Amino acid sequence: MRALLIAAALFAAAPAFAQPAQSPTRLTLADAASAPSGRTIIDGATWRCEGATCTASGGASQPAPRACRRVAQRLGPVTAFSWKGVTLSAAEIAACNA
Repeated sequence: MRALLIAAALFAAAPAFAQPAQSPTRLTLADAASAPSGRTIIDGATWRCEGATCTASGGASQPAPRACRRVAQRLGPVTAFSWKGVTLSAAEIAACNA
């Protein structure tokens, strides 16, 4: 009986231990023509693009400015960049594209 009560308590508390939903990782390319067809993997993140908008899943744990520079090297300049919930400012975007 005691084990049943403990199991019920743990089951009720399970949502408290659930991982929070990951914030989207996305970017907007300055030139939609530079968007890759299909998927592109950069630092473990799988990028998929539709037009100038690209989204990613996964990826290495790294600062957003570094992730932006790595992606811009492969896909071209970006006009917006958000990495795991961190959105870069205009100044950071300029540095990313430099």
